Amino acid sequence: MRPCVDRLRAELADASRALHARGWVANHDGNLSARLGDGRLLATPTAVSKGDVRPEWLLVLDAQGAVLEGTRKVFSELHLHLAAFAARPDIGVVLHAHPPTATGFAVCGMELGVPFMAEPVVSLGPRVPLVPFAPPKDPRLDQALQQALQGADAVLLGNHGVLTVGGSCEQALLRMELVEHLAKIALVARQLGGPAPLPEAVVQQLAAGGRPPSQPSFAPPAERAPTGPVPPVTLRPPERPAERPDLRRLVAEAVDRAR
Repeated sequence: MRPCVDRLRAELADASRALHARGWVANHDGNLSARLGDGRLLATPTAVSKGDVRPEWLLVLDAQGAVLEGTRKVFSELHLHLAAFAARPDIGVVLHAHPPTATGFAVCGMELGVPFMAEPVVSLGPRVPLVPFAPPKDPRLDQALQQALQGADAVLLGNHGVLTVGGSCEQALLRMELVEHLAKIALVARQLGGPAPLPEAVVQQLAAGGRPPSQPSFAPPAERAPTGPVPPVTLRPPERPAERPDLRRLVAEAVDRAR
């Protein structure tokens, strides 16, 4: 059993340093946790840069958040992670970070908008919901997060940041990456007048894991290439300029005047 714990420690520490390397956390921001089984959790400690976290620094916690192993202190936002794990049994990892663009939407109280690309719908679902701001440790925040996670794997936390979940560290990290990438695209699209939403039928098919319904060709029938034989083209020699009978006489007179 110990090799599995050691591997998870290494993966969570790697994900912590990745958040810092990509500029998604600063100072002591961000926190990460993972299920160990038997109600126990593995979590990053508080008051350390996520770029410095080492596997041996991680804490083992019980189901209520009490420290079972480790000498450092647990972070104050653990209640969000406990709420996320309680929301769904398939959640194995929870990441909280502040990727700048997506967090910009969150602090403005704005969602990323209607679905406008196929790939994020497949990976994140039809929307990344916004959980409204509530003071730290307010039970309403935990309840709203649990409700949002019933239909999403990534959420914006109002005036706070982004939280993603996954079955593994890699999956939760990739979802965080996709939220930030999607937020950058959404921001540019808004500056250009707003994104064109995907058809609702396509969104439903993608969210359900099926293939989207076939779409008509973008070229109207009048613009399509002809299917019959192409008529031959007759090539004509280039037209010569009109003859000027008096041109030779004018040239001779000009030469005489120049002598």
